This record gives sequence, C-alpha cells and structure tokens, in this order.
Amino acid sequence: MIKDRSQAMLRSKWFMPAFCVGLGGVVLLVGWLGGQLGTGLFGLAVMAAFGLLILLVTGRSETVRGLTTGRDERFAQIDLKATAVAGLVLIITLIVAWLVEIARGHSGEPYSWLGAIGGLSYALALAFFRWRG
Repeated sequence: MIKDRSQAMLRSKWFMPAFCVGLGGVVLLVGWLGGQLGTGLFGLAVMAAFGLLILLVTGRSETVRGLTTGRDERFAQIDLKATAVAGLVLIITLIVAWLVEIARGHSGEPYSWLGAIGGLSYALALAFFRWRG
C-alpha cells in the first residue's frame, strides 16, 4: 500500500516541479545563511522556472514524460546509459582537473578526494551488483 502510494506520488506531474521548488528553497536558505541572499534568490528563481518548464513540457514531450512520469523499460535503459555517460565525463573531468592542479604545483585538492570517492563508490557498486546478481 505504501509502495503504491509513493510510486503514484513520484509519477505525479507535480512531483518534479515541487522537487525543483523545494531544492530552490534549500539554495535560498543556504545562500541566506552564507550571507549571499541575492545568490539564493537567483537560485530559487532558476529552480522554480525549471520546475515550471518541466510542468509545461511534460504533457507534450514524450522524452520529458518518459523521464519523469511515464517511465517504462525503454526510458529506464536510456536513463541508465545517460547516467553512465555523465559519470564517465565527470570522472575524466576530475582526472584532468587533478592533473592540472598537480602541474601547477598544488596538492590536487579537492579533486583527489572527489576522484577517490568516485572510484571507491564504483568499486563498491561493482562488487555489490556482482554479489547480488
């Protein structure tokens, strides 16, 4: 019963816009706490506009609908492949940024930590899915 209700909530056309506004509220709060209220307000406005865009486009775009409310096996595979590509690009970017910092004579921080976290999470996920499947 709870699982059905939570899946219905996630598939609602209002979930992603509400999530965007909620995340924008977090950006506003963090900006305000950090003494950058203008940055926080701008972040809230951008996230709210993005949520509104998703709300307006969801009914018309099969791609947006498939990645938000109407998920099937095909879109799950598209999402998985896109996530893998984004992860690969991020890992390559971290490695290049780390190398640039080392070449400049710096310690490579924070890129070394981010790379280590990425590598460790990949190894753990690989072991988990190997053990599970």
